[in-house]
Amino acid sequence: MPEVHQIDIHHVAKLARLSLTDDEAARYASQLDGILTYIDTLTRYDLDGVEPTAHAMPVFDVLRADEARPGFTQEQALSNAPKRTADQFQIAKVIE
Repeated sequence: MPEVHQIDIHHVAKLARLSLTDDEAARYASQLDGILTYIDTLTRYDLDGVEPTAHAMPVFDVLRADEARPGFTQEQALSNAPKRTADQFQIAKVIE
């Protein structure tokens, strides 16, 4: 027979700084009891030797090799600049 959990839902709501109506408190108390009952079910299993995991399946980063590639020439980089001075971008003054 499942264990009945005694939870003061109003105290939990106060800790979370929530104001609940009586209907909300009853609904949340029922949901929380269901969650705790499910956890009780899980504690019945022998999990010795089972390593904790964050995902059910292994997760791998798929990264490409870091290879140098040719970049823009200085002229190509400055070709669309609205204003330029010699070999630099010219922008409006930012700090007054």
